[in-house]
Amino acid sequence: MARAKSFKALEKALGFKFEDRALLEQALTHASVRGGKAHRLDNERLEFLGDRVLGLAIAELLVEALPEATEGQLARHYNRLVRGGTCAAVARDVGLGEHVILSDSEAESGGRDKSTILADAIEALLGASFLLGGYEAARQMVRRLWAGYLKEIPAVTVDAKSQLQEWAQGQGLPLPEYVEVSRKGPDHAPHFTAEVRIAGKPPARGEGASKRAAEQAAARALLSREGVESAL
Repeated sequence: MARAKSFKALEKALGFKFEDRALLEQALTHASVRGGKAHRLDNERLEFLGDRVLGLAIAELLVEALPEATEGQLARHYNRLVRGGTCAAVARDVGLGEHVILSDSEAESGGRDKSTILADAIEALLGASFLLGGYEAARQMVRRLWAGYLKEIPAVTVDAKSQLQEWAQGQGLPLPEYVEVSRKGPDHAPHFTAEVRIAGKPPARGEGASKRAAEQAAARALLSREGVESAL
C-alpha cells in the first residue's frame, strides 16, 4: 500500500500514469539490487532506451524553439540538456531519489542522491513511458520535466563569422582568415573594409563602422556568394 501511494505521487510529478506497475518498478530498480532476494530486473535496458528517446525529444524541441540557430548552436544546447548533470537535476526536481529501489548497501552509502543513479533512473522512466505510451507520451514527459531548462536557453543571435566557420569545417576547408584592407574616416567615425579568405575559395569583402562589423559583413558576403542561407 505504501509503495502504491508512492507510485501515485511519482506519477503525478511525472505527468504520466504507468499502467504496468512491474515496468515502473523495473525502471526504478538500480543494478545494485540485481541478484537479491526479490530477483528483480534492473533498469539498465530501460535507461538505454530512454537515453535515445530523450535525445530525439530534445533535438526536436530545440529545432522548434530555435528556428534561427545553426547546427553548432543546436549541438551546444543539446549537449547541455541531455548530459548527466541535467538529467540528475530533473530527477531531483521530481523527488525521484526517494522512489529509487536500491540495495541496502547502496542506500546506506547515499545512493538516493548520486547523480549517476538519478540520471539513469529518469532516463529509464522515459524508456518505460515510451514502451507504454509510445513516443508522444515520452515526448510530453520531456516537455514537462525539461521545460524550465529549455527556458534558460538564451535567445540565439546568428553570427555570420561563426556560421561561416561551421560551413567551412563542414566542407573540409581550412578555417577563415580575416584581413583589414583599409580604415578611413576620422577616429570618432571610422569606416573599415575587411576581407575574408578561405584557401580554395575567392576572397570576399565587407564594410562597417568597426573592424568586427566589417568582418561580419565579409563573412555574410562569402556565405551569400556560396549559396549558404544566412539569417543575417
